[in-house]
Amino acid sequence: MMLSGAVAQVTANSEAGRTVEKLMLNQAWELGEPLDADTGGFGRVYHVRSAAGDPAVAKLIPKKPGADRELLFDGAGKRNVVPILDSGEHGDCWVIVMPQADKSLRGHLNERGGTLPLDECLQIMMDIAVALADLDGDIVHRDLKPENVLLLNGTWCLADFGLARYADAATATQTWKHHGTVAYFPPERWRMERATIASDVYALGTMGYEMFAGCTPFTGPEASDFQRQHLGETVPRLSAAPAPFAALIGECLYRAPQARPNPTNIAARLETMVRMPLAGGLAALAEANNSEVTRQAGLQQHQSQQRTEQDRRKDLAEAAGSSFAMISETVLAALTAAAPAGEVRIGPQGGWIFALGKCQLALSAVHPVTSKEWSGGTAAQFDVIAHATMTLSLPTDHRGYQGRSHSLWFCDARTAEEYGWFETAFMTNPLLHAGPLNIEPFALAPGAEAHGAVRVGMDVTQLAWPFTRLDIADLDEFISRWANWLAAAAAGQLTFPSTMPERRPQGSHR
Repeated sequence: MMLSGAVAQVTANSEAGRTVEKLMLNQAWELGEPLDADTGGFGRVYHVRSAAGDPAVAKLIPKKPGADRELLFDGAGKRNVVPILDSGEHGDCWVIVMPQADKSLRGHLNERGGTLPLDECLQIMMDIAVALADLDGDIVHRDLKPENVLLLNGTWCLADFGLARYADAATATQTWKHHGTVAYFPPERWRMERATIASDVYALGTMGYEMFAGCTPFTGPEASDFQRQHLGETVPRLSAAPAPFAALIGECLYRAPQARPNPTNIAARLETMVRMPLAGGLAALAEANNSEVTRQAGLQQHQSQQRTEQDRRKDLAEAAGSSFAMISETVLAALTAAAPAGEVRIGPQGGWIFALGKCQLALSAVHPVTSKEWSGGTAAQFDVIAHATMTLSLPTDHRGYQGRSHSLWFCDARTAEEYGWFETAFMTNPLLHAGPLNIEPFALAPGAEAHGAVRVGMDVTQLAWPFTRLDIADLDEFISRWANWLAAAAAGQLTFPSTMPERRPQGSHR
């Protein structure tokens, strides 16, 4: 956006018998009184009116280093973003003109006594998540808080882009004085690391927590207190919230940025909560899931403010355990609901076993992986944090077939630094092996043999199943597929796969 070289102009208003100060930007704006309401960020906000009489507001931002950056983003083409109507200079200030909003989210919270009903929390968070989804990849807000969320034409919209960067450039001391800002700072900002859209997701989770509970998860009061709390303390559980909502907030507040859900995923899950609230047994199961999320999140403690590779892997491993618990419980609940005659017991090394007749479907516990274990000290295409195994066992048939097993890896197989659970499986290179194994395809722990299978080139072991992302919000295909295999096994109809690999694995990982 081009800045005009405008100056202030004072003109006589003969009808009113008073002088009116005008902002001469790309068009003229009559400057009115300052807004009484909180507006957030830096600068002062005034009522203004165009030459045609249209009301708006103008924000005057002192010309300090970085203060003009907000003017570089006008929100064009982005949903749920307050548009910039005009911009320019006025004396020693930059000026941006925006539509006059009904109120800020902070003002709305103050009006409602600090808390909002769940349905309103869901809608407000969905509006913000939609905005963040459109911004993802283009810009990071970096100062998301209730003061910077405005109600405009019935939709909650984001405002004050660039002000966090201005705060960083102007003076760190001034930034820390704004406790309304630092209450929403993600751990990576306290570590002076680069902000990403995941930083805005953390702030969104903090706002969702505040809207429901009446306070932010961490309350300071001093900047040093906020720093210690965000870096090392457990997020208090939203015990009164429905489990899906509490679990989503918990995931947004993961300390590892890569483990937080992206805005598109958040918006979809919020929409599902609005349309289909859980009830009965599913609500109870979701509550159990949320308890596990909370327990796992409580493990995310840090003894140092310094970021290390060990800390990063620890954060991600705890996020892996939390999300895996939800996957595990969801799968087991579906199996027991469909086949209540099945027997459930704990596996010899954790996890569970679901036995139906003489067949067993087992999901192991989660096992952490070190970078050395995975790659053997050589360069790896992607990073693996943890793994588990899904195994279907049946009585040995006349051909020696005993079932199949798949690997579940928590990794960034598709996109660097975007972690999640992926399903895959392995096979022996048919050119190097004369006949089938008893278990086909088979699972492997992340290690030298598995690493050879995903490297470019031919190896003894190959992929037999593409890396398939497990979406916690949509496990239907995964559950249905394993349920079909279990049903076939129980009926004595499961045999060696007719082709290997069963699904094309090429291109399923980077």
